[in-house]
Amino acid sequence: MTVEEFEEFYAQAVARLTGQLYVMTGDLQEAQDVVQEAFVKAWVRRGRLERDGQPEAWIRTVAWRLAVSRWRFRRRSADAWGRGHGGAEHVAPPDPDHVVLVDALRELPAQQRRTLTLHYLCDLTVEQIAGETGLSTSTIKTHLVRGRAALAHRLRDPRIEEAPDV
Repeated sequence: MTVEEFEEFYAQAVARLTGQLYVMTGDLQEAQDVVQEAFVKAWVRRGRLERDGQPEAWIRTVAWRLAVSRWRFRRRSADAWGRGHGGAEHVAPPDPDHVVLVDALRELPAQQRRTLTLHYLCDLTVEQIAGETGLSTSTIKTHLVRGRAALAHRLRDPRIEEAPDV
């Protein structure tokens, strides 16, 4: 991939990848950071990205792994801080301005959230998701079914009464 091709690829993919990682992580700033860092890593290997055939999938996977690593680091730091200072302080609930869907996605287990994002937002097939995540297709299908069910329950409007079964 030439410099010009990489720049064109970046221009076409950065917003889409940032949106996908935002849905996966629930944090826009974090999504922007990990996508940028993944593109920096991709720059070094841009010659191999084209041969691999799926540069966007590679960057999305690297960005996801970076996000997980950062989360683990923050978690360990918070745990260590809590041990040294008598416990964690109360964390305020999410800002009410957040989109309802993002809040519902945040309540899902990370792997379900990632699988739903890859399937519905990235438009990947079950087989493509399995290839990108290293999970089996049956596990991907299970995550999709459980994730959809959990979202349906969380996104149900309580003001609308369900019709009784006849």
